[in-house]
Amino acid sequence: MSAQANSYFATYEVKVVIVEDYKLTRVGLRYALNQIENINVVAEAESAEEGIEIIKKEHPDVVLMDLGLPNMNGLEATIKIKEVSPDTQVVILTSHDREEEVLASLGSGATAYCLKDIDPKALSDVIKCAAKGACWIDPTVAKLALKLFPKPENAEFLSKGANPDPKGHLTEREQEVLRLLVQGRSNTEIAKELIVSVHTAKAHVCSILQKLCVDDRVQAAVKAIKEGLVKA
Repeated sequence: MSAQANSYFATYEVKVVIVEDYKLTRVGLRYALNQIENINVVAEAESAEEGIEIIKKEHPDVVLMDLGLPNMNGLEATIKIKEVSPDTQVVILTSHDREEEVLASLGSGATAYCLKDIDPKALSDVIKCAAKGACWIDPTVAKLALKLFPKPENAEFLSKGANPDPKGHLTEREQEVLRLLVQGRSNTEIAKELIVSVHTAKAHVCSILQKLCVDDRVQAAVKAIKEGLVKA
């Protein structure tokens, strides 16, 4: 995480809700995360239905969501959560690394996909990044997510070590989103400005971060101004 991001979270407490049907897992997560500075687990739920009701009241920054919930599963719950609390980011936490689940999770509106054996400190970093709208996928399954992105037309050119204009491989819409991102706009504000859904705005931001090879929105904004991708 960048120094700027760390500075941001030094004064901001990330509110977290855990949705997990196994009590032992819930208790363990809550205990571990509440030891981390600037993270506050405000509630937990053992079912998607209970979790959604809590989220309607609490509007947390981040929800830790298990996929294998009874009745309504984690993917269905994620879609519902984005409807009732659009600015709440969902981090999928599961023991599965199947391709279809990774892609379906991101397609449902989740911001991050973590395996349950992740280190608590690493998970806290993911939560903090997700709270700012940054996407994160467990490295062990990251290659599966590449299927979400088309192969760039200049891939052969890039493989030969050339260094084309960074602005050249951003789409026209991504350049619009980057301009708003530099202005400090949130995903919700970007969506409103461009008349698109919040999920679409977030997808554009994720794509921009990947194409610019940066970790978060702050780094993207700095690089955009430094390299003249947008006007300051």
